[in-house]
Amino acid sequence: MKDRIIIPKLLVYIDKISSYTSEMDIKDLPRNTMALEACVFCLSQMGELTKTLSDDFKASHPEVPWASMAGLRNRIVHDYEGVNVDLICDIIGNDLAGLKIKLHKISSSWEKLDDDAVGET
Repeated sequence: MKDRIIIPKLLVYIDKISSYTSEMDIKDLPRNTMALEACVFCLSQMGELTKTLSDDFKASHPEVPWASMAGLRNRIVHDYEGVNVDLICDIIGNDLAGLKIKLHKISSSWEKLDDDAVGET
């Protein structure tokens, strides 16, 4: 059940990052420190949330890079010399849209199961 709570939270963070960057070319993100810091925070929170997902759930959805998400969080939190801005821009520009699609598919499958269960009663 906890897993069902985490996925919508991840989607909210993706939407926040999208809203922070929607008015700019991603290559301009490093010059907008407020947006950059907000995006880094969201990515860090996403990584933290993935660590709370059950191992069974993560194993049943290998299409999502759970370990990479948690690893990014660790790099953000423990890299005292600064965050690799190029990596952050690459993730936002190239990976988040696909991740959002994968998470929506997972969430949609639950909705279908819930609808089917209601129909059976």
